[in-house]
Amino acid sequence: MRWNMRMKAAEQGIWKSTELRRRLAEAGLEISAGKMSALWTSTPTTIRLDDLDVICSVLDCTPSELLIREPEKVAARRPESRAASGAEARVPVVAPRLGRNRSLPPA
Repeated sequence: MRWNMRMKAAEQGIWKSTELRRRLAEAGLEISAGKMSALWTSTPTTIRLDDLDVICSVLDCTPSELLIREPEKVAARRPESRAASGAEARVPVVAPRLGRNRSLPPA
């Protein structure tokens, strides 16, 4: 996923993170300067849905406009196909453990 907040902010005439931070505060979302800097300069690893809702409201966009899919990166993470590698790809087989051999739940 690619984080597209700066572009959406620019489309609304917001060019500085401090301006977006002020508008978010007016909408009821207080963000620290450090968190705002992280949201402005890089892709967040996590974001609360409530926060995302306020950001989308302020930027007049949808979450799908802020989070852009990158299918080519997903395809690059897949293991090579059998035809491409010339050998059979080994897929681990996971067998269920039934009966008395089942593991016990954590205590």
